[in-house]
Amino acid sequence: MDNVPELELVDWRRRVFEMYREVRAASSAQAAWDRWRSRRDDLFRTHPQSPVPATERESFRGLSYFDYDPAFRVVARLKPVEPHTRSFDASEGTLVLDCATRASFTLLGQPHNLNLYWFRSYGGGMFLSFRDGTSGKLTYGGCRYLLDTVKGADLGTEAGGLILDFNFAYQPSCAYDPRWVCPLAPPSNRLDDEIRAGERL
Repeated sequence: MDNVPELELVDWRRRVFEMYREVRAASSAQAAWDRWRSRRDDLFRTHPQSPVPATERESFRGLSYFDYDPAFRVVARLKPVEPHTRSFDASEGTLVLDCATRASFTLLGQPHNLNLYWFRSYGGGMFLSFRDGTSGKLTYGGCRYLLDTVKGADLGTEAGGLILDFNFAYQPSCAYDPRWVCPLAPPSNRLDDEIRAGERL
């Protein structure tokens, strides 16, 4: 790619889209998760757009995760929400997100709601970040991401609902290098329960 950052970013996104396409097509959720982990480790170790600082990639041994647990895979129902807007200063400039809908689901016997946001930029994209009882202790303190269709992170739908599999929750780029500035979870998306699934410190 001749060290053209824009083309490197295009390639990174292309690979992430392909990775999630494989996840959606897999017949087994855990097999898909195993493949997802392997592909992410390879990208983080070798790709020029990796959020891991270049000086640390040679010693990179892979990302850490909680063990896979099917109890953390749910199908959420989307419900209307009071419209509002959030703005973030991010690595790529100011991001404006409109609250688009609310995902309602039951996890480990408890009802939960998380707001989904739409990027108000060219092409748009749905985005879902959250904090939980592990944040700042077992996982990155800022938040973790579950859905970011701008970058292809999308598990699809099932039976008319949105698949939220917290085993696929991942930490934003700013968890690895302070040069990145990432949109964090809004107050509405802070869960009291510990979500011991997905990527961890």
